[in-house]
Amino acid sequence: MAEPLLKHKNEFLQYLAVQRNYSPNTVTAYSNDLDAMLEYLAEYYGCKISELDDEMADYLALRSYMGFLRAKGMAKTTMSRRLSGCRAFFRYLGKHELTENTAPAVVSVPKADKHLPRFLYYPEMEALLNAPDLSKESGKRDRAILELIYGSGLRISELVAINVGDIDFNAGFLRVIGKGRKERIVPVGEYSINAVREYMSARELPCVKGEALFLNNRKGRLSDRYIRKLIDKYTEQAAIKQHLSPHALRHSFATHMLENGADLRTVQELLGHSSLSTTQIYTHVTSRHMLEVYNKTHPKA
Repeated sequence: MAEPLLKHKNEFLQYLAVQRNYSPNTVTAYSNDLDAMLEYLAEYYGCKISELDDEMADYLALRSYMGFLRAKGMAKTTMSRRLSGCRAFFRYLGKHELTENTAPAVVSVPKADKHLPRFLYYPEMEALLNAPDLSKESGKRDRAILELIYGSGLRISELVAINVGDIDFNAGFLRVIGKGRKERIVPVGEYSINAVREYMSARELPCVKGEALFLNNRKGRLSDRYIRKLIDKYTEQAAIKQHLSPHALRHSFATHMLENGADLRTVQELLGHSSLSTTQIYTHVTSRHMLEVYNKTHPKA
């Protein structure tokens, strides 16, 4: 018996949030991807979204959807993510015996182009870290933020979730809540610890354990968007020509660790990657850096 897709979509999102502990941002991304697929299928069949059932997501319809996305000039990585969300949805339906449709599992997309992550060289990293004005509370906060992202390889979502008390100043460790609400403990370097201490000493509001460590101008927890604007601001002040995402600081952390002799497994643990293959991209980055240094410095290069 055919099942209504719209109803099960909402059940699936609830499953991701409650049972899989996915972050609100991740659940929203899944919701947006499924909405896009449902909208296309409704147009493809000339019906309302509420009238779609699981059998209508057949091989030909999904191949047509992929062709539609390709014609729009969508990046291969985005297409792959859209289809991955669709597959996860139908795996959920199959697991709960709500469908026998296996078409999404056999629809393929072009392999995504591999892009090496952007990172900063040491002088650029130093310039960025030194950009905040330490005569102001906001400058001390921003310096602590940059030091922590780079010093411990944090994701932005992990940084904004830090509470007062998550850092053990004596042991030099930080408790982090990563993807899938997984907790990990990461080391915090001396520079980061000193920067956080300076900010906490200058903070107008008392530092109450369990409350947000980094506050915005309205004394609330910082948002991911705020951090992106902050990094754009200091990238410009430091005269760094390339556009940086907040993730570039995390990439820099991993790249510099490997360049200085860290093994891949250790970097994987520090970054909180579930798979070593995710971390292996940094070996390509360090190889490229090695070649650049060789070409610049060796007299016979």
